[in-house]
Amino acid sequence: MAFIETPSDPELFEANRAPAGHVPNYVHAFAARPAVYEAWKQLNGAIKESMDLRRYELATLAAATALKSSYCSLAHGQVLADKFYTAEEVVALLDEPPNDPVDRAVMAFARKVALAADTVTQADVDELRTLGLSDADVLDVVLAAAARSFFSKTLDATGTQPDSAFNGLPDTLRAALTVGRPIYSG
Repeated sequence: MAFIETPSDPELFEANRAPAGHVPNYVHAFAARPAVYEAWKQLNGAIKESMDLRRYELATLAAATALKSSYCSLAHGQVLADKFYTAEEVVALLDEPPNDPVDRAVMAFARKVALAADTVTQADVDELRTLGLSDADVLDVVLAAAARSFFSKTLDATGTQPDSAFNGLPDTLRAALTVGRPIYSG
Protein backbone atom coordinates (compact mmCIF):
# COMPACT_ATOMS: atom_id res chain seq x y z
CA MET A 1 0.00 0.00 0.00
CA ALA A 2 2.92 2.37 0.75
CA PHE A 3 6.69 2.53 1.16
CA ILE A 4 6.56 3.86 4.70
CA GLU A 5 4.90 2.43 7.75
CA THR A 6 2.65 4.74 9.67
CA PRO A 7 1.11 4.27 13.08
CA SER A 8 -2.42 3.08 13.41
CA ASP A 9 -4.57 6.00 14.45
CA PRO A 10 -8.09 4.69 15.11
CA GLU A 11 -9.50 8.19 15.73
CA LEU A 12 -8.07 9.57 12.48
CA PHE A 13 -9.22 6.51 10.56
CA GLU A 14 -12.74 6.56 11.95
CA ALA A 15 -13.11 10.32 11.39
CA ASN A 16 -12.04 9.93 7.75
CA ARG A 17 -13.84 6.77 6.75
CA ALA A 18 -15.11 6.99 3.17
CA PRO A 19 -18.87 6.83 2.53
CA ALA A 20 -18.34 3.30 1.19
CA GLY A 21 -16.99 2.29 4.62
CA HIS A 22 -13.26 1.90 3.99
CA VAL A 23 -10.44 4.14 5.17
CA PRO A 24 -8.76 5.58 2.06
CA ASN A 25 -5.09 4.71 1.63
CA TYR A 26 -4.22 8.42 1.55
CA VAL A 27 -5.49 8.78 5.14
CA HIS A 28 -3.08 6.03 6.19
CA ALA A 29 -0.26 7.94 4.46
CA PHE A 30 -0.82 10.92 6.78
CA ALA A 31 -1.34 8.91 10.00
CA ALA A 32 2.06 9.92 11.38
CA ARG A 33 1.20 13.60 10.80
CA PRO A 34 -2.54 14.03 11.37
CA ALA A 35 -2.16 17.80 11.85
CA VAL A 36 -0.76 18.05 8.32
CA TYR A 37 -3.71 16.06 6.98
CA GLU A 38 -6.17 18.31 8.82
CA ALA A 39 -4.40 21.39 7.45
CA TRP A 40 -4.59 19.86 3.94
CA LYS A 41 -8.34 19.34 4.30
CA GLN A 42 -8.80 22.95 5.37
CA LEU A 43 -6.65 24.29 2.53
CA ASN A 44 -8.31 22.13 -0.10
CA GLY A 45 -11.76 22.97 1.24
CA ALA A 46 -11.02 26.70 1.06
CA ILE A 47 -9.83 26.35 -2.54
CA LYS A 48 -12.87 24.31 -3.60
CA GLU A 49 -15.26 26.66 -1.82
CA SER A 50 -14.27 29.59 -4.03
CA MET A 51 -14.55 27.67 -7.31
CA ASP A 52 -17.22 26.21 -9.49
CA LEU A 53 -16.97 22.46 -8.76
CA ARG A 54 -16.71 21.42 -12.42
CA ARG A 55 -13.88 23.90 -13.06
CA TYR A 56 -12.12 22.75 -9.88
CA GLU A 57 -12.36 19.12 -10.99
CA LEU A 58 -11.13 19.91 -14.52
CA ALA A 59 -8.13 21.85 -13.20
CA THR A 60 -7.40 19.17 -10.64
CA LEU A 61 -7.66 16.35 -13.18
CA ALA A 62 -5.36 18.22 -15.56
CA ALA A 63 -2.76 18.74 -12.82
CA ALA A 64 -3.06 15.17 -11.54
CA THR A 65 -2.65 13.56 -14.96
CA ALA A 66 0.28 15.87 -15.77
CA LEU A 67 1.91 14.76 -12.51
CA LYS A 68 1.14 11.12 -13.33
CA SER A 69 -0.77 10.69 -10.10
CA SER A 70 -3.08 7.72 -10.52
CA TYR A 71 -4.68 8.24 -7.11
CA CYS A 72 -5.70 11.84 -7.79
CA SER A 73 -6.55 11.20 -11.45
CA LEU A 74 -8.83 8.33 -10.51
CA ALA A 75 -10.52 10.24 -7.70
CA HIS A 76 -11.17 13.43 -9.66
CA GLY A 77 -11.93 11.66 -12.92
CA GLN A 78 -14.55 9.69 -11.03
CA VAL A 79 -16.13 12.90 -9.70
CA LEU A 80 -16.29 14.29 -13.23
CA ALA A 81 -17.83 11.05 -14.51
CA ASP A 82 -20.34 10.92 -11.65
CA LYS A 83 -21.45 14.56 -11.77
CA PHE A 84 -20.71 16.18 -15.12
CA TYR A 85 -19.77 13.78 -17.91
CA THR A 86 -20.04 10.21 -19.03
CA ALA A 87 -17.06 7.93 -18.46
CA GLU A 88 -16.34 8.09 -22.19
CA GLU A 89 -16.34 11.89 -22.13
CA VAL A 90 -13.84 11.93 -19.24
CA VAL A 91 -11.56 9.56 -21.18
CA ALA A 92 -11.85 11.90 -24.17
CA LEU A 93 -10.79 14.86 -21.99
CA LEU A 94 -7.49 13.09 -21.45
CA ASP A 95 -6.85 12.31 -25.11
CA GLU A 96 -7.92 15.54 -26.76
CA PRO A 97 -8.57 19.05 -25.48
CA PRO A 98 -12.15 19.86 -24.56
CA ASN A 99 -14.24 21.63 -27.21
CA ASP A 100 -15.08 24.46 -24.86
CA PRO A 101 -12.31 27.10 -25.15
CA VAL A 102 -12.52 28.04 -21.45
CA ASP A 103 -12.26 24.42 -20.28
CA ARG A 104 -9.41 23.81 -22.73
CA ALA A 105 -7.49 26.86 -21.51
CA VAL A 106 -8.11 26.08 -17.83
CA MET A 107 -6.83 22.53 -18.24
CA ALA A 108 -3.77 23.62 -20.20
CA PHE A 109 -3.00 26.31 -17.64
CA ALA A 110 -3.41 23.88 -14.71
CA ARG A 111 -1.03 21.43 -16.41
CA LYS A 112 1.52 24.20 -16.89
CA VAL A 113 1.24 25.27 -13.25
CA ALA A 114 1.69 21.68 -12.06
CA LEU A 115 4.68 20.90 -14.28
CA ALA A 116 6.48 24.20 -14.85
CA ALA A 117 5.02 27.05 -12.84
CA ASP A 118 8.18 29.06 -13.46
CA THR A 119 7.27 29.23 -17.14
CA VAL A 120 3.84 30.80 -16.63
CA THR A 121 3.77 34.15 -18.41
CA GLN A 122 1.59 37.23 -18.51
CA ALA A 123 0.33 35.94 -21.88
CA ASP A 124 -0.92 32.75 -20.19
CA VAL A 125 -2.91 34.79 -17.68
CA ASP A 126 -4.13 37.19 -20.36
CA GLU A 127 -5.46 34.27 -22.43
CA LEU A 128 -7.64 33.22 -19.50
CA ARG A 129 -8.79 36.81 -19.00
CA THR A 130 -9.83 37.11 -22.66
CA LEU A 131 -11.97 34.02 -22.13
CA GLY A 132 -13.81 35.73 -19.29
CA LEU A 133 -11.90 34.60 -16.20
CA SER A 134 -11.28 37.22 -13.54
CA ASP A 135 -7.96 37.48 -11.75
CA ALA A 136 -9.58 35.69 -8.80
CA ASP A 137 -10.67 32.88 -11.16
CA VAL A 138 -7.11 32.55 -12.48
CA LEU A 139 -5.81 32.43 -8.92
CA ASP A 140 -8.32 29.67 -8.15
CA VAL A 141 -6.91 27.55 -10.99
CA VAL A 142 -3.36 28.21 -9.75
CA LEU A 143 -4.34 27.23 -6.21
CA ALA A 144 -6.10 24.04 -7.35
CA ALA A 145 -3.13 22.94 -9.45
CA ALA A 146 -0.53 23.86 -6.84
CA ALA A 147 -2.45 22.15 -4.05
CA ARG A 148 -2.82 19.06 -6.23
CA SER A 149 0.94 19.06 -6.69
CA PHE A 150 1.44 18.87 -2.91
CA PHE A 151 -1.05 16.08 -2.39
CA SER A 152 -0.11 14.04 -5.47
CA LYS A 153 3.61 14.27 -4.76
CA THR A 154 3.09 13.32 -1.12
CA LEU A 155 1.12 10.21 -2.08
CA ASP A 156 3.49 9.17 -4.84
CA ALA A 157 6.66 9.80 -2.80
CA THR A 158 5.29 7.63 0.01
CA GLY A 159 4.29 4.89 -2.43
CA THR A 160 0.61 5.26 -1.56
CA GLN A 161 -1.45 3.33 -4.08
CA PRO A 162 -4.99 4.20 -5.16
CA ASP A 163 -7.70 2.38 -3.22
CA SER A 164 -8.89 -0.98 -4.54
CA ALA A 165 -12.39 0.57 -4.69
CA PHE A 166 -11.31 2.24 -7.95
CA ASN A 167 -11.39 -1.22 -9.55
CA GLY A 168 -15.17 -0.68 -9.69
CA LEU A 169 -14.82 2.08 -12.31
CA PRO A 170 -15.65 1.23 -15.92
CA ASP A 171 -12.64 -0.48 -17.52
CA THR A 172 -11.86 2.24 -20.05
CA LEU A 173 -12.10 5.01 -17.43
CA ARG A 174 -9.98 3.10 -14.91
CA ALA A 175 -7.32 2.35 -17.53
CA ALA A 176 -7.20 5.94 -18.79
CA LEU A 177 -6.94 7.41 -15.28
CA THR A 178 -4.28 4.99 -14.03
CA VAL A 179 -1.43 7.20 -15.21
CA GLY A 180 1.17 6.27 -12.58
CA ARG A 181 1.07 3.89 -9.63
CA PRO A 182 -1.21 0.87 -10.03
CA ILE A 183 -4.37 0.44 -7.99
CA TYR A 184 -3.85 -1.37 -4.69
CA SER A 185 -4.79 -5.02 -5.04
CA GLY A 186 -4.24 -6.25 -1.47
